[in-house]
Amino acid sequence: MASLYKAVSGTKRRREDDRADKEETGGYKNRQRVLMLSSRGVTFRQRHLINDLSLMLPHAKKDSKFDTKSKLFMLNELADLYNCNNVLFFEARKRQDLYVYLAKAPNGPTAKFHIQNLHTMSELNITGNCLRGSRPILSFDKTFDESPHYRLVKELLFHIFGVPKGSRRSKPFVDHVLAFSVVDNKVWFRNYQISEAIDTAGSEGSTAVEAEDKTTSSSKKKQLTLSLVEIGPRFVMTLISIVEGSFSGPLIYENKEFVSPNFVRAQYKMGKAVLKNKRADKVEMKKVHKAVKAKERKEKEPDPLTDSLLFA
Repeated sequence: MASLYKAVSGTKRRREDDRADKEETGGYKNRQRVLMLSSRGVTFRQRHLINDLSLMLPHAKKDSKFDTKSKLFMLNELADLYNCNNVLFFEARKRQDLYVYLAKAPNGPTAKFHIQNLHTMSELNITGNCLRGSRPILSFDKTFDESPHYRLVKELLFHIFGVPKGSRRSKPFVDHVLAFSVVDNKVWFRNYQISEAIDTAGSEGSTAVEAEDKTTSSSKKKQLTLSLVEIGPRFVMTLISIVEGSFSGPLIYENKEFVSPNFVRAQYKMGKAVLKNKRADKVEMKKVHKAVKAKERKEKEPDPLTDSLLFA
């Protein structure tokens, strides 16, 4: 009877919570679930970055590594099996380049990014910390609203990194901020903890909330100062392209300024080869000059075995 009473009371409590959520949100409930997985060949740093992001997203579901890199449309079926409507796929190439796909399954769109300058939480060793399962505040730069492709990227980032209220493994509090900024045509990702400190002096220019101290009999007021402390991870994403469908479909945006890292490495190796060839040419020219000078020296000096010198 006790278990039956708990089950019935639990369903009633859940119904009451659902009614309260509907009254607050006007009948709309955010049901975003993210499927997070990677391809084979990721390095240890890239694997730690994926683990850090999975801990930050309690509404995400991790899966084993995806074998193929050519048939990415199969990720839509995988997302359907896991009941997810967002896909965050990390593709590693040559064990040094990392690409990420942000997709809305199953109809799209899909944005492809190249990740650079990535640093994990364990690598940064920053003193800040946030509770596991907390919901973040998403902060977007005003540059996202200036162009249509960045508005689309902003919507994708909001659906993937915005933790819905009441999602699985999420906690009902907010203690960190996810900042997305566009600088040099790149999206910069930063994670900050919201730290609170009581300031009795009351410094000017800081965001503070006045609260009366009920423990003391004096009428002094303390100020609760809020500040941001970076806790990581951090990385930079370069937008490459946006397609209309989910991992397929016509191309609707392409970044003409993006340079492939393979091309950069090829140009660097070519420059080193040119310098090496110049140094080899200099060594050969020195050898030729030495041989020419030796020959000229022999021609100028008289031969001691000539008749003019022997029978002079």
